[in-house]
Amino acid sequence: MTAKQLLIVAHAPSPNTQKLVDALLKGAQHPDIEGVSTRWIPPLQTQPDDVLQADAIILGTTENLGYMSGALKDFFDRCYYPLLEKKQGLPCALFIRAGLDGTGTRRAVESIITGLRWKWIQKPLTFKGEWQEDFLQQAEELGLSVAAGLEAGIY
Repeated sequence: MTAKQLLIVAHAPSPNTQKLVDALLKGAQHPDIEGVSTRWIPPLQTQPDDVLQADAIILGTTENLGYMSGALKDFFDRCYYPLLEKKQGLPCALFIRAGLDGTGTRRAVESIITGLRWKWIQKPLTFKGEWQEDFLQQAEELGLSVAAGLEAGIY
């Protein structure tokens, strides 16, 4: 049986956002998850073919001036049209590392996801305000839940 592919496209410009990506990977690569192969590709390096191979995607961004990171926006700018008709229904999730409330960032990404016709598999997860170590547990749980759902065939 071929493993399903979970792609993480997350911008990690700081040590703390890198910790979030590492926690996502830890959860998604839990020893009990055997039927899912997970890989992280930073947004500036992600190509349409990477997404075409994916069975689910987790997006991650910082909140920059009330909007998504320029790196994630670049990913969408380059990949939107090549994916538009080919990946409808792709299960997706999102985390936002927000210094404020993440509202503008969430709305911007949700708008693009609506256009792509991808399927939300859970509400966007926003890590708000000052850094909290609890963010890591939440990120790990996100990775684990997406990978487990993918492995189980829920999405």
